Amino acid sequence: MKAQIPEFRYFGIVSRTPILYSELSVMEDLNAETLGMHGPIPSPGDFIREELKKRSWAQEDLAQILGRTATRISQLLKGKQDVTPEIAVELETAFGIPAAVWLQREAEYRLALMKPETADVRKKASLYELAPIRDMEKRGWIKKTASAEELESELTRFFGVSDLSSPPVIPVSTRRTVSMAEQTDLSPAQRAWCFRARALASEQVVTPYDPSKFEECVRKLRPLAAFAPEARKVGSVLSNYGIRFAVVEPLPSAKIDGAAFWIGDDPAIAMSVRYDRIDAFWFTLCHELSHVRHRDPISIDVALMGEDAVPSAMKEDFEERADNEAACMLVPQDKLESFILRVAPTYQKERIVQFAHVVKIHPGIIVGQLQHRGQIGYSANREMLVKVRQHAISGATIVDGWGHSTI
Repeated sequence: MKAQIPEFRYFGIVSRTPILYSELSVMEDLNAETLGMHGPIPSPGDFIREELKKRSWAQEDLAQILGRTATRISQLLKGKQDVTPEIAVELETAFGIPAAVWLQREAEYRLALMKPETADVRKKASLYELAPIRDMEKRGWIKKTASAEELESELTRFFGVSDLSSPPVIPVSTRRTVSMAEQTDLSPAQRAWCFRARALASEQVVTPYDPSKFEECVRKLRPLAAFAPEARKVGSVLSNYGIRFAVVEPLPSAKIDGAAFWIGDDPAIAMSVRYDRIDAFWFTLCHELSHVRHRDPISIDVALMGEDAVPSAMKEDFEERADNEAACMLVPQDKLESFILRVAPTYQKERIVQFAHVVKIHPGIIVGQLQHRGQIGYSANREMLVKVRQHAISGATIVDGWGHSTI
């Protein structure tokens, strides 16, 4: 068995060579004149100079001992020559002070000389924590900037605030209760998406909203859910009834499906079409319509559908209400329950299509509701969940993403 070489620790430095107390206290013994040469952190050259003084050696003597030129030693003493690992080992051999100590002194000295301007770095770091800067730049929501001041200016413009000391709060109409306006759980990407959607919806010109015509609006919309291409008409129907509508592609990692909010007295609905499926599109739309029906001040909906959907038990009462009303807007729930009793557990494609024809709705929406109820798995009947995104954005007045940009 090999003998274990003892280790010695000095201020976090591990060495296999013991150091005398007098050698550790060199920094304290350096006189004020020497320290003044390089500021509060002495250079390795200051320590070398002290070692030479203790031994009554000249620079030329050290040059001869190390086998280096006098010029090289002079530069080392002045701090103009770095203490490399090779030189550190030579100094350890000459003075008995571990190479690790010399390298530590070199690192501390070079760091002290840098004196970086940290204010700009600190400011940028706080802004990057507040918003997904690179993704917002890629989408053209903010301009690419070089300085922290310019970036802060871009973000205050985007969020419409004068101060970014705390996360911006999405405006809520003061004429409505704000008890439901919970925004503390939003990620930076989700918050930015909501602000972008709200800004775009604010630019849209629509017919004045009349709440007495809300149910009529729903009746106009529902027949469109029977065929995927009809999704292109959603925007115009909503606009005719005073409901602003924006389709905004989600930012990466922003698991957000839709939002409903108010701009003055006009309701607005924003959708991400995160899932390009007919069932997800129509369920999200009807969910947001439920919030409009009840004049909820603001609702930001995350993970409404799919395997990652938030369980009903974890939802607020008004969100569960919106889920239930959304399902009823699309499919009469008593008829769906009757269908389940007759057909379960073998949901053949032909039976689903027949039932969809009876209730005049797209089969994919029936599949989505069966999945949500746990009657079939999320991998079943996938061919019925047709894509609808291109139809939806082709008819929407306000679109941001997928190659479209409304600045």
